[in-house]
Amino acid sequence: MDEQLHSVSRRLIELRMEHADLDAMIDRLVEQTPLDELALQRLKKRRLALRDMMARLEAASEPDEPA
Repeated sequence: MDEQLHSVSRRLIELRMEHADLDAMIDRLVEQTPLDELALQRLKKRRLALRDMMARLEAASEPDEPA
């Protein structure tokens, strides 16, 4: 059980790092002229998917509240 929780925590850290990298890439891309709209859309879509994965992992790793 503890090993599984550690692996979830590690995966969350990896996803947060990738999310931060995508944020930086998006910021750099927006500053470029001409703007590559397709690349920007793809990066934003990937960033959103990462955010969804992080939310699911966080929800799964939180203990259930007693009723």
